Amino acid sequence: MAQRILCVAEKPSIAKSVANHLGGGNVNVRHVAGSQYVKNYEFDFAFGPSWGNCSVTMTSVIGHLYGLDFPQEYRKWHSCRPAQLFDAPVTETIDEDKKAIADNITKQARYSKVLFIWTDCDREGEYIGSEVRQAAFKGNARLEVKRAQFSNTERAHVIRAAQNPILLDERQVNAVGARIEVDLRLGAVFTRFQTLTLQLMGGDLEDRVVSYGSCQFPTLGFVVDRYFRVQKFVPEKFWSIKVVERRDDIDVTFSWRRHRLFDRMAVIILFERCLTARTARVSKLQKKPTSKWRPLPLTTVELQKLGSMFLRMDSQRVMKVAEDLYNKGWISYPRTETDSFDKGIDLRNLIEKQVQDQTWGQHAQGLLNGAFKQPRTGRNNDQAHPPIHPVNYVSPPSLSDDERRVYEFVVRRFLACCSDDAKGELTTIELDYGDEVFFTTGLLVLQRNYLDVYPYEKWESSQQLPHFVLGETFEPMQANITDGETTAPGYLTEPELISLMDANGIGTDATMAEHIAKIKER
Repeated sequence: MAQRILCVAEKPSIAKSVANHLGGGNVNVRHVAGSQYVKNYEFDFAFGPSWGNCSVTMTSVIGHLYGLDFPQEYRKWHSCRPAQLFDAPVTETIDEDKKAIADNITKQARYSKVLFIWTDCDREGEYIGSEVRQAAFKGNARLEVKRAQFSNTERAHVIRAAQNPILLDERQVNAVGARIEVDLRLGAVFTRFQTLTLQLMGGDLEDRVVSYGSCQFPTLGFVVDRYFRVQKFVPEKFWSIKVVERRDDIDVTFSWRRHRLFDRMAVIILFERCLTARTARVSKLQKKPTSKWRPLPLTTVELQKLGSMFLRMDSQRVMKVAEDLYNKGWISYPRTETDSFDKGIDLRNLIEKQVQDQTWGQHAQGLLNGAFKQPRTGRNNDQAHPPIHPVNYVSPPSLSDDERRVYEFVVRRFLACCSDDAKGELTTIELDYGDEVFFTTGLLVLQRNYLDVYPYEKWESSQQLPHFVLGETFEPMQANITDGETTAPGYLTEPELISLMDANGIGTDATMAEHIAKIKER
């Protein structure tokens, strides 16, 4: 008799997708009492050398099974001093709507020899896998426990993951467990301390809870800091010098190498020296090739930043849509810090799937015809997931509006990564006028390359510069002193906030959008 294997995914959609791939369409579906969304999928599968031919029950959880809280005697606001919560005992809890899910895993484990965990391959997924193991051990403590290593739900990838099981990473499990306990203790201590202290001041704060989160608090701090910088900003006047020469019916503006000074009298003195010299001399004339580098492979942080900039969605919505596309099998796992493709990934096969598209298919075909370039290698690799990329083609009209925009962005970014850099020619001209140096530049774009498929970046040719000769002298048509005022920084945008959080290690790539949404809500 074939041994029975219990597979547990992190979400019902993943369980259904994996079951259909492994079961080959021959899957029996059974409802789980007490849960509207979780189902048990039964089928047979040949796992190869690891376990051979097996009977499989595939089910799922819906995120975390268990929570952490203080015992009842510590939960009231005045039950103890806030600082005592640093050392108070904690107990494991389970929500009512999760009990049926946990009971289902315990029940199925009684008839199984192996627990095969299919949670997401990140820290949070590793910890949820340990919660699944805990529930399963209540039914059968002798289970062999393995996990699947996968980054998308494409059929071949799922089958390969099923036939190559690995162990749970206990270090990641312990790291998340520690973080959950620290977050609970810090949040409870400082929320009680702030609330009880500020309530004594009366007024609007008398009956309000002033909550604290170890990530939300510094995130809000960035926003407040920028707000005060804007409010306290005092404009400062500056002066500069501009030189204009007309040649071949083209007005060429030369900028001052000093850019600007905040001392008007100093600028006047330097300007008068220029006028005294009368003539300017071309001291540098340089033409050189230049490039605009194609983007790095896509990470979660970049998806959130660029999504909020270009897709008319906030970062939380972008991530929700990306998760949906991943669950449907159109893109890879959208929570990754990796910005380098592994050499073993068949990128040409992924490009070939996009050839059929009416909008970017021609560019994809051009890559296959010889224009393909190996993507740039970034500095980050989480050793868990590849960069975000399309794994299958879906016709954009069959998606919702938000799904279409996110999917199109992911595809265009991937094709841009596999394209060549944009090529151009940069001309720089410098003038010596009196004791001052002035310059102008002109750009001629020769080959757009990746820009043809990636409209989110701009690189345009400037007005062509007329002919100048190195060493020539001439009397400029116009020389003026210009003035202006410094302007206040803008209020913090969501992409800027994500960049600050990333640079300061606030949250993870998977939780940044949640923290931003939380401070907006509060």
